Amino acid sequence: MNMIFAEYLLLSSLVLGVQLFLHQTQRIQFVEVSDTAKIQCSSTENLEGGSNMFWYLRREGEKPTFIKRCLDDQNVSKFACKHETHSSTLEINNVQKTESGIYYCAYRYSSYLIFGNGSTLIVGDSYTKSSWVMLLVPFPHGSQVTGTANLACVIHGVSSPVHVSWSVSGELQEQGLTHSLKAKDGSLTLINHISVPMDTWTSGKNFTCEVKFNSSGNSVKTSTRYPAASSTAHPSGCASQTVRYAVAMFLGVLLVSLSLAWSHCCSNPGSTAYAQLEFDSRNHNQSTEQ
Repeated sequence: MNMIFAEYLLLSSLVLGVQLFLHQTQRIQFVEVSDTAKIQCSSTENLEGGSNMFWYLRREGEKPTFIKRCLDDQNVSKFACKHETHSSTLEINNVQKTESGIYYCAYRYSSYLIFGNGSTLIVGDSYTKSSWVMLLVPFPHGSQVTGTANLACVIHGVSSPVHVSWSVSGELQEQGLTHSLKAKDGSLTLINHISVPMDTWTSGKNFTCEVKFNSSGNSVKTSTRYPAASSTAHPSGCASQTVRYAVAMFLGVLLVSLSLAWSHCCSNPGSTAYAQLEFDSRNHNQSTEQ
């Protein structure tokens, strides 16, 4: 039994040691409809002619699906592999909007598939007439300055994935985690959220969510910051503020709950109340700030 366990540990160590050797540097790529998309996958190891290279596509709200083995010459008119010693490139000809999603390269190592980190492909314009962007931010909790604050950027009514980035007072942050909901008409609602230290949220810095829908560079920027203490310390501030917070909290919890239920995962246990909704359904290049 000990020998079997030792061999298992050795095999696990070997597999874990090669899990990170596939790297996709193109985190996001915008392509116009009918153009050719090129998605790269590189490695520090020899990929041995590409015969063990595979490609998978995960569309929003769906499971990953196999689309191409580089040794397979079928459907070359649509998908083609361009292989070098330490890299493999998937070319998608005459690309269509339905082919938007996250593409993963995979290498067969022994009896395992080792995956890359994924590249998001956005084909055409994801913006529709019903699209809007809204920020959900934590409800003020008096003088609380410990723990973490969760901010969510809701992108409603898009036809395909979008690119979401966060900045704090102009400084770019790591990309947030995205959950998706698909409506009966096929449109998507995306919820991208980040967690920051509570003292960062209450410091008065400006938090901005920027959403790009296409390759034109136009985007929607939605900004907010922690409300000044004076605006929450005086009850005479007016009842409409309380009503506004109550409505915001209800919508925020509803949206996030639906998203988490859809994706069958929970990023942060416990309850979080959200308020201060900010949305924009205007032109891509307009921005709002609370």
